[in-house]
Amino acid sequence: MNSNTKIEFGDFQTPQFLAKQVCDFLVQRGILPDVVLEPTCGVGSFLVAAAESFSQAKLFGWDINTKYVEQTRVALSKANASDRVTVATQDFFKHNWETEIAGFQGQLLILGNLPWVTNATVSSLNGANVPAKQNFQGFRGIEARTGKSNFDISEWMLIQLVKALRGRPATIAMLCKTGIARKLLRFAWQNDGRIALASLHRIDAKKYFGASVDACLLLIQTGSAGLTEAPVFESLGAKTPSKVLGLAGQDLVSDIRIYRKLKHLEGLSPYQWRSGVKHDCSSVMELWRGDRNFLENKLGEEVELESDYLFPLLKCSDLANGRTEPKRFVLVTQTRVGEDTSEIAVKAPRTWNYLDSHRQLFDARKSSIYAKRIPFALFGIGEYSFAPWKVAVSGLHKIPRFVLVEPFQEKPVLFDDACYFLGFETKEEAKIVAEILNSEPCRRFLSSLLFEDSKRPITVELLQRLNIHAIAREAGLVDEWTSVRNQKSFYPVENIEMQAEMVMEQPS
Repeated sequence: MNSNTKIEFGDFQTPQFLAKQVCDFLVQRGILPDVVLEPTCGVGSFLVAAAESFSQAKLFGWDINTKYVEQTRVALSKANASDRVTVATQDFFKHNWETEIAGFQGQLLILGNLPWVTNATVSSLNGANVPAKQNFQGFRGIEARTGKSNFDISEWMLIQLVKALRGRPATIAMLCKTGIARKLLRFAWQNDGRIALASLHRIDAKKYFGASVDACLLLIQTGSAGLTEAPVFESLGAKTPSKVLGLAGQDLVSDIRIYRKLKHLEGLSPYQWRSGVKHDCSSVMELWRGDRNFLENKLGEEVELESDYLFPLLKCSDLANGRTEPKRFVLVTQTRVGEDTSEIAVKAPRTWNYLDSHRQLFDARKSSIYAKRIPFALFGIGEYSFAPWKVAVSGLHKIPRFVLVEPFQEKPVLFDDACYFLGFETKEEAKIVAEILNSEPCRRFLSSLLFEDSKRPITVELLQRLNIHAIAREAGLVDEWTSVRNQKSFYPVENIEMQAEMVMEQPS
């Protein structure tokens, strides 16, 4: 199997000793199935382990790869289990799982390790190992076009399996990324998936698969609705959970126990959090002063540009490390989304010529948000971007650090799109808000909400859940904050109703 094919099929074969470890773990938990089903059996590691651990069970395995199916048959023959095994070539995405599962009698265990690959990755390879195109997560508008509609194939597969069970009593024991486990649980809890019990048991994906991701064994008992929470154990052998994730309103929280103690800190944010500027062409748009005091870009070119469209830039790594003096600059071609950029040619001809000389790089930007738009267009830009004072945080780092950012060289500082910020007219208001956000109550509350293993632990949606007034009161800073509140706010009035709806959806 070549490397592209391996990526397309998310082909991370489970080591035999890990499969055996998982099956032994299930036996210890009192799980003794009559039927074991592995929807994507690969070379048969789990079926071989299940044949040994569940000596009376009938075993069923399918895989899209005919060579793997044959290898599985050979492995099961060596394990003297051929007489109770059915293995065949089958495309998961074309199979009627509801009919298949309905035909099984007795206690059912769905076991295995589904593909570790996203639909976008498969599509980029022109692969076909994906479900029929559908926005099954229900994202709308810009969200569906800027990355949120990208999903792991295993997420879709797990959801189909839960749907196919139709509330039937069964056990699901599946190796997957922890993020996928959470998404599956959220879907099931919100859509009456009849999850009676659930737990996550972390595994070392680097050790077993050579993959630098946070992974686990997701264990689910279906058949009736239970608590919308799941303990998280640090290993298969751990007896006590390190956290208990759970559903709070419409959102998952990483530690439901802490959240319940601090949920009074959740509510309507008086500010609108924003993400930094999105241009998807950093080799041209981001520059810095080189040794000869010329501006340089990532292509190694020295350029001389007017200052009109150049703004100081901080990136998420700067914020995470407390660096507030920018070393980079960013070309800002618009002050609002959709603004005509042709005036740059008149006001700053050197800048226009520079941009135009790299037009092919802009035209090659893959995101559909740039399709058929104004040349050199940006997203994540508006009046709020040019607020003089800001409080900003990296979206990519596990420990949130809210940084007070002042103007640099008489210009407002901008951020890349992995950062989030609030804009202020005055230093006094920005300073006290930064103090509130860095307070101990806020840190503890955030720790109960965010998932450290996520690609982006901090999001706008999470930050909007922070009730600044309640946190200020808890931190003993409410008088200071009230005294500096400015009438000029950097969020549009039309967002107030949307934020009010968000508060109404919060758990009581």
